[in-house]
Amino acid sequence: MEEASKLAPKQSLEKAKKGLLQSNELYQYILETSVYLREPELLKELRDATTSHPLSGIATAPDGGQLMALLLKLINAKKTIEIGVFTGYSLLLTALSIPDDGKIIAIDKNQEAYEIGLPIIKKAGVEHKIDFIDSLALPVLDKLLEIPTNEGSFDFAYVDADKINYWNYHERLLKLVRIGGIIAYDNTLWGGTVTLPDDSSVPDYLKASWPHIIKFNKSLASDPRVQISQVPLGDGVTICLRLY
Repeated sequence: MEEASKLAPKQSLEKAKKGLLQSNELYQYILETSVYLREPELLKELRDATTSHPLSGIATAPDGGQLMALLLKLINAKKTIEIGVFTGYSLLLTALSIPDDGKIIAIDKNQEAYEIGLPIIKKAGVEHKIDFIDSLALPVLDKLLEIPTNEGSFDFAYVDADKINYWNYHERLLKLVRIGGIIAYDNTLWGGTVTLPDDSSVPDYLKASWPHIIKFNKSLASDPRVQISQVPLGDGVTICLRLY
């Protein structure tokens, strides 16, 4: 793999899009062989509906979504939290993966983007599982924690939001998610720029969050409350199993 420190901004973006793998061809092979054939049609429809959005690149990668669906099934998740919804690909995926009486608290301050995917979510017949909250996430999490019965009551959480608050989300989610539950964080390889010694070669659109991702990764690695695995899917996904 070419060293990230030698990549021009355009090359960095291309590597992020192909899951930080060695070639676009290899990434396309994974998608066509393992992902797209099993992707529900309505998820594909939502993914297609997102492509015209100017920020379509921030949507959850389909290979990362496939892993998330597997994790949800493995732990029999029923009650989940999602921080950062965008058009709703990962939200629909979660709603399709949990039982009919499952619930998702979905938090995003951009309801306009969410409404792009909402007709497809309704078509899938899973809207009743979703409690969408148009808000910044921290006030919502703090309000949830004011109710004692919420502590340790969630099975799964997915975070794909502002990187500056990842650790703030982590501290709150560790109280809300049960022991044995999973918290997954997207974008933890940040276009491959996490290997750079400083931000002088980081593309401008990645620069503001770069130090926060670096710090967050280091903090997670030394957090004894979770067992982690950082997976090079999409833009990097770190999976945390709550131990205590």
